[in-house]
Amino acid sequence: MITAIVFVHADVARIPEVAEAIAALEGVSEVYSVTGEIDLIALIRVRSHDEIAAVVADRLNKVPGVVSTQTHIAFRAYSRHDLETAFSLGLD
Repeated sequence: MITAIVFVHADVARIPEVAEAIAALEGVSEVYSVTGEIDLIALIRVRSHDEIAAVVADRLNKVPGVVSTQTHIAFRAYSRHDLETAFSLGLD
């Protein structure tokens, strides 16, 4: 499974509609409305890099109200358990 994190700049007046349209796309697992420089974060979970291109370039970028996107491919996932182990000081 390949995960991509897509930062989405959207037309401010249409953020809820844009988020719902993106969430409805096949391959999109979650969409978050966030504060800061971007408007939405979409998580894409697919089986191949070609599918990321299909989801982002062919569908997500064409959602009315999407102004621009920036895609980041995840290469390793860390669970809460993994992070606690990695940063443990060994104190019981």
